[in-house]
Amino acid sequence: MTNQPKTKGLIAAVFTPFDLQGRLALQKIDEYAAFLIDNGLQGVFVAGTTGESLSLRTEERKELAEAWARSANGRLRVIVHVGHNCLDEAQELAEHAQTVGADAVSAMPPCFFRPESLEDLLGWCAAIAGAAPELPFYFYYIPSMTGGSVSVPEFIRRARERIPHFAGVKFTHEDLAEYRSAVGADETLDILFGRDELLLSGLQAGARGAVGSTYNFAAPLYQTLMEAYRQGDQTLAEQLQQEACRMIDLCRDSGGHILAAFKAVMEWVGIDCGPARPPLRNLSAQQKTHLIQTLARNLPAVRWCRSKRKPAVLP
Repeated sequence: MTNQPKTKGLIAAVFTPFDLQGRLALQKIDEYAAFLIDNGLQGVFVAGTTGESLSLRTEERKELAEAWARSANGRLRVIVHVGHNCLDEAQELAEHAQTVGADAVSAMPPCFFRPESLEDLLGWCAAIAGAAPELPFYFYYIPSMTGGSVSVPEFIRRARERIPHFAGVKFTHEDLAEYRSAVGADETLDILFGRDELLLSGLQAGARGAVGSTYNFAAPLYQTLMEAYRQGDQTLAEQLQQEACRMIDLCRDSGGHILAAFKAVMEWVGIDCGPARPPLRNLSAQQKTHLIQTLARNLPAVRWCRSKRKPAVLP
């Protein structure tokens, strides 16, 4: 297949919107998609870690992929994560993503019975990718969640032979030397950087595109960081990366799970994605208020994403 152009800019690892009873709230996605477009995002990564994918039923994941493809309507690149501990389910999700008009699929390795060799992993990914032969396939490398590590540069070299429509890697790991090697392993591929708190280091290691959770609500911060880096203003780029790390630390220390804290920030900026699903711990109303007030007090210079409908205000 023809090589896909490399991603330039930010892709939001989108949250899955739920109502207060924890059911899918797909009616929110039209507004969510418009919000991301208005704030300069290039695409969405659907039903990944941020999207609580493994807490969703297969049918829910299909509904979510279909809703995002419909709402994006060509204005955002839609990459659907189809990874699953069951190969048949992953293939079903990949085939469905192709049917509903997604732009690409991605899969992390299974996290219970794990591939014991690189060959096993390649076979697993090839079987999933083969269910959506018309779509680019991204390997989703996130060893902190799957518990399995692999030589990504070697995976890339061999995946090129095994998966005709192999497009690249979503690299969510702290090993910057390996990331640099992955970028250099095949310059035609799209090696997306997946650690928001290390974006500047990722850019220095060769990243052009990135996927992250906090790009949903703080894209202007990271867009300014990327522009400062391109212009050679290292001082400003480092300052902005430190601000991003501070923001993430405050969310991590909020009293709930960090994804629940991120969802609280989304509500603040005008896109209510509801609670997180168990076993993730949600914030109490008091914790939400404290988090938002702390963010506003400690990060006064951060330019947050804004909803046209509901500008963020302090609670």
